[in-house]
Amino acid sequence: MVEVLRGDAPVLVIGLGRFGAACAGELDRLDREVLAIDDNLELVQKWSDRVTHTVQADARNIDALRQIGAQDFQVAVVAVGSSIEASVLITANLVDLKVPQIWAKAVSQSHGKILARVGANHVIYPEREAGERVAHLVSGRMLDFIRFDDDFVLAKMYPPKFIRGVGLNESGVRSKYKVTVVGVKSPGKPFRYAEANTIVTNHDLIIVSGTNSDIERFAGLDR
Repeated sequence: MVEVLRGDAPVLVIGLGRFGAACAGELDRLDREVLAIDDNLELVQKWSDRVTHTVQADARNIDALRQIGAQDFQVAVVAVGSSIEASVLITANLVDLKVPQIWAKAVSQSHGKILARVGANHVIYPEREAGERVAHLVSGRMLDFIRFDDDFVLAKMYPPKFIRGVGLNESGVRSKYKVTVVGVKSPGKPFRYAEANTIVTNHDLIIVSGTNSDIERFAGLDR
């Protein structure tokens, strides 16, 4: 049975390097209660006034995790990446403490496989994902790009010429190119969801979804 987690459940963030600090800081801005821990006192002090709680502790020691109440958290993020051994040991400790949802940062495919095998529910590849995203953006065809695990892609781009000035049902975007225009952003106006009769203008931006290859092909059309 899959445990349903509260959307406002407190989050344990282990590791206050760039990735962990960014994660903890953003969670705090989203009004989520955060306990961020690191064995580096300087980093703990640096972030003490930016997240809900910070504690100096060595998460490789399961007794140290018990002392800070790690077993009471529903969600934990293992943001340690510089030491593969440490991240794997910390993840295993959280599994032993029966934390329901464990997100773990990996620095390589093999590292990710080990994290998954020891019990991480979600493995994150921030450097790889950032590199892939930048590669799509520097081509100049897309303004933003997100790819999901099943090769499903969301992208923001300028509309190709052939869909401008006509309803989306007339342009045949989905039937010809197998992509879906999800939404449209006009200058000075809020984002709106696209409908069959939505007309895209020269000044609009569009959000499209589809497979990676279909989105790439669509993004390469004449603008």
